[in-house]
Amino acid sequence: MKYLKILFLGLTIALAWSSASAQVVKKDGQDRRDNSNNSGVKVSGRQQAFYEQNEPSEADLQWTKTVYRVLDLNKGKNPALYYPEEPNEDGQSMFFIIMRLLANDQISAYEYLDGREMFTDEYRIKVSDMLDRFHILYSEAKGSSEKHPKYAIDDADIPGFEILSYYIIEKWSFDTRSNKMTSRVDALCPVLHRQDEFGGEPIRFPMFWVKLNDIRPYIAQQYVFTDDDNNLARYSLDDFFKLNMYQGDIYKVKNLRNLMLAEIYPDPADLKHAQDSIEERLHRFDKDLWAPSRQELQAQAECKRRAEAEMRGEELEEESTQEVAADNKKEKTRTTKRGNNNDQKQQTKKKPAAKPKQPKSTNQNASRSVRNRKR
Repeated sequence: MKYLKILFLGLTIALAWSSASAQVVKKDGQDRRDNSNNSGVKVSGRQQAFYEQNEPSEADLQWTKTVYRVLDLNKGKNPALYYPEEPNEDGQSMFFIIMRLLANDQISAYEYLDGREMFTDEYRIKVSDMLDRFHILYSEAKGSSEKHPKYAIDDADIPGFEILSYYIIEKWSFDTRSNKMTSRVDALCPVLHRQDEFGGEPIRFPMFWVKLNDIRPYIAQQYVFTDDDNNLARYSLDDFFKLNMYQGDIYKVKNLRNLMLAEIYPDPADLKHAQDSIEERLHRFDKDLWAPSRQELQAQAECKRRAEAEMRGEELEEESTQEVAADNKKEKTRTTKRGNNNDQKQQTKKKPAAKPKQPKSTNQNASRSVRNRKR
């Protein structure tokens, strides 16, 4: 009887332990399901600070330029921002990442003000108003509150296939610390290309501005491939902007009248010429600050001479380049010879003069011969 009580007690403890472990597994499984539904990634303050690109100090800045570009997602390497059209095992597109972050109240978005962008709380948009404006279906998500609203949006309701371009704000600056021209992307705006009821050309709707520093920790975890020949995803979306891998046309530079380049230059040929001139100035600004070397001047003169010869229809022989190389070689040899002559002079000054050798007298030899004869 005693053994039966002990056995019954052991079975009771075992059943209680198994039920508790089952509840723990079920709870863990529920937590996993909740985490899988929440697509937002939590980022700590240290991680956010690690990915931020701080603006240079105004005390160090000598020159700055704000440039607006449009990125066509069908040109160059820009399709890396568009694909995949829907989230899959390869990841998700740039627009899907931004929409998920906005829906989970993890980042802020700001009104598109047509060149008068202000990234302050006054111009921060309400996500629900933006979703209603562009007819995107949504519902309140779990954990939503009046202060921190959250929204649930199905993948099929996110119009990622209609985001065919982006506007970006690019800041160029020259500072005295590095003595170099640097550029960085400050913000980007997804542009919705949507056709009206009557068809025709799609109408562009700029949606909102997002600070790139706010989304850097999230896009740094999404890797994309930028080459059709190599399907290995070697670069992240953060690298894509940090390394200036995108291709975009300038449509505006910050000016007093806040005008687009198309408004200043209505003729398409003049517009293209203005865009090329701005690009050339941005990439050559820091180089034009320094005086060219003798070799650079000779190379420029040679290029000018060849261009003039081609305009006249003449063929220029390569003697001029050989002469330039010979001149450079002569200049080097002169400096080396001068150095050698100076070294020889210094050595001769330091070396003491050698004493002249005294000739041997012939009388000693004669006397020796006489003594030998006497012997």
